[in-house]
Amino acid sequence: MTHHDSSTPVAPPRPQKAPPRPKLMDTLELDTRLLGMIGAFILVAVVFNLMTDGRFLTPRNIFNLTIQTVSVAIMATGMVFVIVTRHIDLSVGALLATCSAVMAMMQTAWLPQYLGLPIGHPMIPWLAIGAGIVTGAAIGAFQGYLAGYLLIPAFIVTLGGLLVWRNTAWYLTNGQTIGPLDSTFQIFGGINGTLGEFWSWVIGILATLAALAALWAKRRDKLRHDFPVKPLWAEAALGAIIGGAILGFIAVLNSYQIPEARLRRSFEARGEVMPEGYSAAYGLPVSVLLLIIVAIVMTVVARKTRLGRYIFATGGNPQAAELSGINTRLLTVKVFAIMGALCAISAVVASARLTNHSNDIGTLDELRVIAAAVIGGTALAGGLGTIYGAILGALIMQSLQSGMAMVGVDAPLQNIVVGSVLVLAVLIDIIYRRRTGKG
Repeated sequence: MTHHDSSTPVAPPRPQKAPPRPKLMDTLELDTRLLGMIGAFILVAVVFNLMTDGRFLTPRNIFNLTIQTVSVAIMATGMVFVIVTRHIDLSVGALLATCSAVMAMMQTAWLPQYLGLPIGHPMIPWLAIGAGIVTGAAIGAFQGYLAGYLLIPAFIVTLGGLLVWRNTAWYLTNGQTIGPLDSTFQIFGGINGTLGEFWSWVIGILATLAALAALWAKRRDKLRHDFPVKPLWAEAALGAIIGGAILGFIAVLNSYQIPEARLRRSFEARGEVMPEGYSAAYGLPVSVLLLIIVAIVMTVVARKTRLGRYIFATGGNPQAAELSGINTRLLTVKVFAIMGALCAISAVVASARLTNHSNDIGTLDELRVIAAAVIGGTALAGGLGTIYGAILGALIMQSLQSGMAMVGVDAPLQNIVVGSVLVLAVLIDIIYRRRTGKG
């Protein structure tokens, strides 16, 4: 037995280091990638605002920027699902053109000719929109069937679709520009359909309340399941940021006044005289409201439904998803059908903004939509992506193009920049995921 001398000095215990204080970003639980995209958008806006002597950030240009973004942003939300499931869709611009041609012909020729509905009948725009959405969903489902059940790579299927549907649109209209489209239909285009100042504030306030309610519900759900939650001050700060962004956006749109001559013409069309000193604002475009609705629906599908869980599970590991009982072939059909329907909705916005259908509608939208999804954080390897990221990516892309156009950059150089940004975004995505271990 070994004896220890009681007089042997004992080393004092080392003082333990205090746990590191959480950083502000960690406390707020903000997505660093999202912040990076917001920072990129702010940088683009500030640079172009300086280069255009303050014209880029005027209410008028911000209004135009939003309505120009909508068409690509709507399709980008569907492209998230396509890329998450490890596919690609190169036919979205051509499919948009086919859906636009169908809706234009329904309004100007087919419905009046075959159903006897006079041009201007209140049912014509809605029947045309319904026909366009059915057409888009059917074509999308067909392409999904070829990729999912016949196992033809989606790249090849949709590359063929790019040629097929672009020229199908040409044959449907005999290569002619079809218009003007129905006045009710044109409401979805932007400047011909806005909510005005009062209803814009109503929508803004309701959206703010809904966002705050969602934050509170998420916190309550975490507490119910004993998950850690942010401090109340952090929740309040995040709510203030979101609310400020929504209401600030509405305030900017409401500061864009309708020109006096346009107001005077609208009063004269009603047989009235415009009061002296009368003014009105455009407010929130109907097309932007449509994008918000699409974004909410797609986010709910992605996060709260079985279909959304299956989409992300399949993208994360297709073999494991199939072994767990997910019908990945049928899922591919559903994803491409959703993409087709969204192409049709985008066709409504694009053709309504132009007030007619033209042969070049949707040209190069394939590049813009894929770029928007990738810049927004959708991983080309599958399994990861967000709806809000794709919309922000579309806004960044449109800001680049709009800013370059205002500066006077030639169209070919604009496309060179867009292509370069797409490659750079993929490189940044690879580096980010490698460093964070997120795929």
